[in-house]
Amino acid sequence: MNAKNDHAAWLHGGNAVCSDPGADQPCPRRFVLLGAPGVGKGTQAELLSRHFGACHLSLGDVFRAAGKCGHDPLSPAMSHALEFMRQGQLVPDQTVVSLIMERLKCLRCGGGFLLDGFPRTVAQARVLAAILENNSLQLDAVLDYKLPLREIISRLSGRRTCPSCAAVFHLKSLPPKKPGICDHCGAALLQREDDRPESIRMRLKAYAKNAEPLKRFYRRRELLVSIEAAGTPEETFERSLRELARRPALDRPEILFA
Repeated sequence: MNAKNDHAAWLHGGNAVCSDPGADQPCPRRFVLLGAPGVGKGTQAELLSRHFGACHLSLGDVFRAAGKCGHDPLSPAMSHALEFMRQGQLVPDQTVVSLIMERLKCLRCGGGFLLDGFPRTVAQARVLAAILENNSLQLDAVLDYKLPLREIISRLSGRRTCPSCAAVFHLKSLPPKKPGICDHCGAALLQREDDRPESIRMRLKAYAKNAEPLKRFYRRRELLVSIEAAGTPEETFERSLRELARRPALDRPEILFA
């Protein structure tokens, strides 16, 4: 993936075009990424994206971009999605699927993709399977990143965010130079409400409710690849490559470890 790609086609959908779509890959790889909050899925997506030349397609990024678009026109699907989010409700499957359908050209990208945040339910997974089949595409694997509950709580509860410049720190792994103060702008750091231990447990419970049926769906189709996410991001990334190398569809080490 080209670092200059602004992902406009994915973030805005419709007729939007990326500033630099990058080159097609000789063997484009297509993955779905699963993992509870705090496992480091976003970091792994970045590493995998650079390695395989595939676009990281995060549905969360779509929602964040839409929330900052000001007066730019929104598609009906995005308008509906934001309305549910403003009310603190989950976006229904039908609306999520409509958002994906607006971005079909990203799924057809010759560089491949890493889908993050979709599908979240079995119903969405069935729709994705149908979309890919109708476009003569197939998934290579569904990567499920796993981490013990205590480690997830430690990672998330230690996170501190700057309300001014949005910089993120961690009390253990990335502490600010001055305790409680942002290195970049000097504002007082805050702990997000959903990063408190009690909130984390609730988020993980909600995630597991949808994730377990989704994992069974992909396990039956022999697509699920479980990966331990303990240790450094680099260690987890190497684990990912080793597990993928065992896949029949990805049995070419010269591609995985090039």
